[in-house]
Amino acid sequence: MLTRREVLLGTLGAAGLTAAMRTVRARPDMQKPNIVFILADDLGYADIGCYGRPEHKTPNIDGLARRGTRFTQAYANSAVCSATRLALITGRYQYRLRLGLEEPLATSTDIGLPPDHPTLPSLLKRLGYGTTLIGKWHLGAFPKFGPLASGYDHFFGFRGGGIDYYSHRDVYGHDDLWQDDVPIHRSEYATQMFGDRAVQVIDEYAKSRKPFFLSLHFNAPHWPWEAPGDEAESRRLAGTRLFDFDGGTLRTYRRMVEALDMQVGRVLRALDGNGLSGNSLVVFTSDNGGERFSDTWPFSGQKTELLEGGLRIPAIAVWPKHIPGGRVSEQMMMSMDWLPTLLAAAGGAPDPAYPPDGVSLLEHLTQASAPVARKLYWRYKSNHQRALRDGEYKYLKILDNTYLFDVVSDPLERANLKDRMPELYQRLVNEWRDWNAQMLPELAESSGSGVEGKLQADHIGASPAQVTPDNPD
Repeated sequence: MLTRREVLLGTLGAAGLTAAMRTVRARPDMQKPNIVFILADDLGYADIGCYGRPEHKTPNIDGLARRGTRFTQAYANSAVCSATRLALITGRYQYRLRLGLEEPLATSTDIGLPPDHPTLPSLLKRLGYGTTLIGKWHLGAFPKFGPLASGYDHFFGFRGGGIDYYSHRDVYGHDDLWQDDVPIHRSEYATQMFGDRAVQVIDEYAKSRKPFFLSLHFNAPHWPWEAPGDEAESRRLAGTRLFDFDGGTLRTYRRMVEALDMQVGRVLRALDGNGLSGNSLVVFTSDNGGERFSDTWPFSGQKTELLEGGLRIPAIAVWPKHIPGGRVSEQMMMSMDWLPTLLAAAGGAPDPAYPPDGVSLLEHLTQASAPVARKLYWRYKSNHQRALRDGEYKYLKILDNTYLFDVVSDPLERANLKDRMPELYQRLVNEWRDWNAQMLPELAESSGSGVEGKLQADHIGASPAQVTPDNPD
């Protein structure tokens, strides 16, 4: 039987963590770092060279790994993007807000990130930071919701879930490119355009001598499958709903990833050219696992699935003189950990009225402390999925099929241990239920009809083992 304390610790995502890891902050004598948070869209765990895909030439991202800490057990808060982005910006499980229950394909203009909710940019702003978002928002529609209402001083990018790389139309054919709250029109390749704007913003902040937080949220390598020079593919998709079911190749995908890496390099050179590299904390990661052309090896599954391939993501942190270079960390971590970590690096703390479920990794990063145990929880309404990672073990449910995997020795999630280890299996099931009772109730899953249903069906792969369904637990 779980004690009340164990349930609460599990809910907060901090079971087994020391108090120091939750509360450590930068020393008062440390200068506030500039923070550049680079987020790729649908980039799989092994889609870059330093994570195992040698045919993708990603020297700039690989260079970040050599200069900082690379996590091998980093997880997204969700297997889809807006839910993870909500957890990232609030530092809390996305299931605490209605928006976090909506994906896939939330369309209501009344659902979004509440402007009065503290966010990573709004909390950094209180510490004197300038804040800018470039790229993808996807946390609620204008005019009720938006980056400027949630802590960002400036915004250059798109508000929806995806755009064409050249026309910048959204999935419904509407123009979706904005400068702050004003719609604008451009014709550049989106990855290049966002890199251009990031370099310009860094140059501007360098002149102001004000610490800054730059969220650079690329749409690459999210569909539609368009690489530099693929204007003809953009014209082919004109008038369609962009889902691009028949598009793309491995070569196109490689070129999209390499274009992303090129812009990361330009951003790093802009920091260096302005003399900012030494006191800039740079993070590179993804919002969820990869999709059609992605490499998630050694994991199975992909985006929309709570298998490891849908959740494991690359994550790299660099902060010269503070974070050791060339280090590989096995610390389990989650997207929502970045809020308390970055606030701690800036000498701040989360809003006590909205305690984070994420934990600060600052001590682990700067002092190279050993990994500590914790528990991570997920649920996803499509296919009634749920999961819990505790140490090397993972409870997983897809439809009525239930599993217990040792994801350290069996990362492909093939050997179902639930009959071999029934007590452990049942404990994890009970802990998941106790955690879930602290979250908002799940919404009913849609019938999956029409284009939206086809999109969802096409992006859900096979479960790890086609077995006879169990009784629902």
